[in-house]
Amino acid sequence: MPNIDLTLDQLWSYTPTETEPPDFDQFWSKTLDEARSEASSAGGGLEIDEPYIPLAGVQANKIWMTGLGNARVSGWYVRPQAGGPFPGLAHFHGYAGRGARPLDVYALAAQGVAVISIDCRGQGGDSPDIPAVDAGHHPGWLTRGLGDPATHYYRYVFSDAALAVEALAARDEVDASRIAVMGMSQGGGLALAAAALSRKASFVWSDMPFLSDFPRAVEITPRSPYTEVSTYLKRRPELAETAFRTLAYIDVANHARRISCPAKLSVGLWDDICPPSSAFAAYGRLGSTDKELIILPYHGHELTYELDERRFSEVLARLEVKPAL
Repeated sequence: MPNIDLTLDQLWSYTPTETEPPDFDQFWSKTLDEARSEASSAGGGLEIDEPYIPLAGVQANKIWMTGLGNARVSGWYVRPQAGGPFPGLAHFHGYAGRGARPLDVYALAAQGVAVISIDCRGQGGDSPDIPAVDAGHHPGWLTRGLGDPATHYYRYVFSDAALAVEALAARDEVDASRIAVMGMSQGGGLALAAAALSRKASFVWSDMPFLSDFPRAVEITPRSPYTEVSTYLKRRPELAETAFRTLAYIDVANHARRISCPAKLSVGLWDDICPPSSAFAAYGRLGSTDKELIILPYHGHELTYELDERRFSEVLARLEVKPAL
C-alpha cells in the first residue's frame, strides 16, 4: 500500500483547518453537567457485579454506570487484590468493538494498576445505543444525529468516556493523581477526548487516533469509517455545512488544546483508515509541553508487538509503578 497522504516534511508543517465553534467549551460543560447530574441522581459511581473470572492477584468485575440520557453503560473493572491506593487507567476500544475484558488488561492489573474499560454505545458490548433521532443516517455511527451536536452519537460516547475516568478517580482504592488514558483508533480518539473533558488524566497514550481533523480525513480517506460521512453527504449534499459544524464539536483536534498532561501519540504513515495528517493535526494542537509523536513509516492502521511493549512500559513508568517480580 502506498503512502496515501503528505510527505513527512509536509506532515510536520501541516496546519489543519480551524473549525472550533465559539461555544465549544460551553457546549461540553453543559453536556457534562447534565451527565453528572443524571449519574448522581442514579446513585453515582460504579455498580460492580460479582467477581467475573478468577485471576491470580487480581479482581475482575463486570461494571455498570449511568451515562448521559440515563443510559446503563456497561464495562469492566480489573484491579489488584491488594489494598491500594493504586494508579488507574481508562482503556477505550476501537470502532465497532467492545471494552477491553479482564484478560486483555490482566498484565497491567497484575503490575498494580486499576483498569476500567467501557463499551461504546450500540457497538460490540452491552451498552445501549443512543436515543433515536428524527433524521436518517448512513450505516455506522459517525452520521447518527449529524444534524445537531446535541443529538450526535459521540456527544453521548464522549461524555461516557469522561465519566468513566471520573468514576475511576473517585474510587477509594485509586490514587486520583495517577490516572492514565489510552486506546487505539476510536479508542485513541476517546482517550484524547476523555483527557480533555475530565481533566483527570496525568498521562495520555493515543494510537492512530480516529475522530480527528474531520475536514481533511473525510476528504482524503478511502476507507470506512470516515467514508460514512462522505457517502451520506453524497446523497444529502445540502447537509454538508450542518454536518461539519456538528463534527467540529466532536473533533479531537479541537479537544487536544485542552490537554496539558504528558501525551504520546502514534501514527502509521501508510494508514488509509485514520490518515497520518489527522494524527499530526491532533498532535500539533496538544496543550502538553511533554509530548511525543511515534512515527511508524511503513505501517497502516495496525499496531506492532514492539509498540505494545513500549506502551506497557511507558504507562507503568508514568504511573510510577514498580513492576512486580
